[in-house]
Amino acid sequence: MRKIILNLAVSLDGYIEGPNGEFDWCFTDQDYGMSEFLKGVDDIFFGRKSYEALIGMDTNPYPDKAKFVFSENPGYAATNAITLRAHLIKISEIKESRGNDIWLFGGAELFNKFLDMDLVDELQLSVHPLLLGKGTPLFTSRNKITRFNLAETKSYSTGLVQLIYTK
Repeated sequence: MRKIILNLAVSLDGYIEGPNGEFDWCFTDQDYGMSEFLKGVDDIFFGRKSYEALIGMDTNPYPDKAKFVFSENPGYAATNAITLRAHLIKISEIKESRGNDIWLFGGAELFNKFLDMDLVDELQLSVHPLLLGKGTPLFTSRNKITRFNLAETKSYSTGLVQLIYTK
């Protein structure tokens, strides 16, 4: 079965975006393993806000990947992507279909829903060596303990560290 992998940047103090939704603090001076990661995924799951922020920079990001945008708004239709509302049924169908893994792009609200439903198989966190002070935290309050096992670490000359956790 395909894995759902959360792969994102996070600050040392646990934020995935700044107080105004900005992510210009993310290091872009090198690839940081993204090219290799993208070879291993066929589909991308987005929350509506994350998708809209991304298409504001590129009208068809990741054109070789199937894109699914989760929205509770009944009138919302994503551009160049499939909009999903029947979350659990569709997620199971997609996860059980043939293909490479699925990238859970974000945002925090969608990730935490997936975590609550025990749908996240792997965390790939690129920890940037800076403190944002405020913004959107990666984790919201939890009702239960969710355990992961450290599978791999990678460090870069910039101080960025990637932590890979599996179930």
